[in-house]
Amino acid sequence: MNLTQLSVFREVMESGSISQTAKKLNRTQPAISLALKNLEKSLGLTLFERRGRRLVPVPEAHYLLAETAGILDRLATISSTMEGLIKGHSGSLNIATMPGPSAFLFPRFISQSLGENPDIQITLSSRSSPQIIELAGTQNIDFGFADFEHSAGRKAQYSAELIKADCFCAIDCDHPLASRDSIAISDLSGMPMGGLYATHPFQRKIRQEFQNVSAIYDPTVTCQYFLPLIPFVSSGQCSTIVDPLTVATEREMNLSNGKVVFIPLVNPLRYEYAILEPAHRPPSQLALKIKAGWKAEVLKMLEEVKANPRTEWIGDESDEQT
Repeated sequence: MNLTQLSVFREVMESGSISQTAKKLNRTQPAISLALKNLEKSLGLTLFERRGRRLVPVPEAHYLLAETAGILDRLATISSTMEGLIKGHSGSLNIATMPGPSAFLFPRFISQSLGENPDIQITLSSRSSPQIIELAGTQNIDFGFADFEHSAGRKAQYSAELIKADCFCAIDCDHPLASRDSIAISDLSGMPMGGLYATHPFQRKIRQEFQNVSAIYDPTVTCQYFLPLIPFVSSGQCSTIVDPLTVATEREMNLSNGKVVFIPLVNPLRYEYAILEPAHRPPSQLALKIKAGWKAEVLKMLEEVKANPRTEWIGDESDEQT
């Protein structure tokens, strides 16, 4: 007994005709007759009485039909589900993003990408970048989006696709520097500055840039991520150097009501984002689809703010490839 024989049997039960079954299944009548004969042989039971051109099912055939319908319907459901999984139209996703993009940009992308699809379940977490790197390393997410810091010592248990782009100086539109085409780090010496917490890799980089040109760095506002700094900048309390996705977010949300301008730096300062993927958790087709779409979306936004984005791949053995 096989699925082909059961499919033929169900169609014959419904139509009572070899010729109609052959036409519906797009097969020859001898092939249909042979399938029925082999099914009866495997069961040791004659399923139909031949009355002229019609086949009349015996009582046992009705029991087999009930069982066969359940099997074939279940297989059809499985086939449809697998097709959805393969095409990325169904499944579940567990994604973690750092606070900035998770506030608006990433949820907007996810909602637009998936639409009203009840066959997809999403778990979206907002975590710090070190937490996201840890989640990727412990194979607990499908992928993550975070600030990137090169690991030292132990072998990384994830792969990372880096997206590097230019930072901007965020400044109050009424500030004397607001009319500049570009701003040097030395121009910011002694000015009240907003920034991230002191141990953040980017904040360490900012302090180093100030030291390199003997400029005074005067931190007056500290936040976990860039977006909460914008109201302080718009009120003239400080200036800050921000990542380019914050620029893209402000363009979309206009939190400052147009009171903050973003000016490129004379000597570009690159920000590194990473799309992190666990090394030992094979991605689903849905995860691959959403990850590729998010990468394209990020690059598009960075191009729109003229941040000069570039990508770089880092494998799970920390071997860099350009």
